Amino acid sequence: MRIVVDINHPAHVHYFKYFIMEMKEKGHEVLITASEKDITYKLLENYHLEYEKMGNYGTSLVSKLIKIPIIDIRYYRLLKSFKPDILVGFGSIRAAHISFLLRKPCINFEDTEHSTEQIRLYLPFVEAVCTPYCYTHNLGKKQIRFNGYMELASLHPNRFTPNPTVLTELGLTEGDPFIIIRFVSWQASHDVGQHGIRDKVRLVKALEPYGRVLITSEGALPEELQPYQIRVSPEKLHDLLYYATLYVGEGATTASECAVLGTHAIYVNTLGLGYITEEDERYHLVSDFSGRVCTDETVLDEIRKLLGNKNLKQEGKRKRELLLLERCDVTAFMVWFIDHYPESIDLMKNNPEIQQQFEPQ
Repeated sequence: MRIVVDINHPAHVHYFKYFIMEMKEKGHEVLITASEKDITYKLLENYHLEYEKMGNYGTSLVSKLIKIPIIDIRYYRLLKSFKPDILVGFGSIRAAHISFLLRKPCINFEDTEHSTEQIRLYLPFVEAVCTPYCYTHNLGKKQIRFNGYMELASLHPNRFTPNPTVLTELGLTEGDPFIIIRFVSWQASHDVGQHGIRDKVRLVKALEPYGRVLITSEGALPEELQPYQIRVSPEKLHDLLYYATLYVGEGATTASECAVLGTHAIYVNTLGLGYITEEDERYHLVSDFSGRVCTDETVLDEIRKLLGNKNLKQEGKRKRELLLLERCDVTAFMVWFIDHYPESIDLMKNNPEIQQQFEPQ
């Protein structure tokens, strides 16, 4: 089978990297196409995954609307030459559009309820949209719900083993208390009218008594905070999240990554997501501020409460064990679903319990 995997964000590299490797091992031919977004190209290169560059869509809504047809044309020419049997992506508009022109199926994964414009643009053209079971929107007859979170595609223990060498690079050892903060760029169309951490400097100063503070940021930091910014290879961030005492940030993906790694996270963002709510209400691994008063003071109160718990790390790892018992190996599900397409669609709709084969027995 000839498979196209379309990557439009650094997180998508993690979602699909093991899927790509396993499908290649099974003898399938895989073409990776990728947008220029933050560190996407660097991650693909660090994982030794060959790819075709698609450029970028810009940051404004106008720029994106102008560039969508331009990149679609470039994409069509590339894929027509490759002659794919199936296209796979995460919320990929261009994969959906070009699959329709080529009369080939497209399977999209999705977990972001507020990506409404994006979903409208691709939904008519895909064969199926695979979402976590806790996704709160009904996308109609094309929706397939799987029993996991996208972050488990790369961070399930079947795939991920933490490497403590990243701690040495930062002058840390196992057991040292440290907190990771993440700031996002707030440039997406769905970010209009939303907010996260207001006073960044105050937050950092409040955290310093509890351990070393490390910052990762999509945008430029105030000069006062630049000494806190971490300089490690991006593929090592998950190792760092595993050993962290706490994560505080505006990024939902990173908060969910922490949850599946057993590290408590505080999600400071007014945008709600089904999987974040689930990781808060069921597993108590994420403190979700999208559904409560989100001010710097309420966030600081939550930080003090969590960091006042001397057993926070041990409790987080215990909570993770419950999460892993109840959720599937998402890469294993992906491989099965694509390998058995189109029968897998009917199998999942008629007997969703079939995915229990990807859960711990």
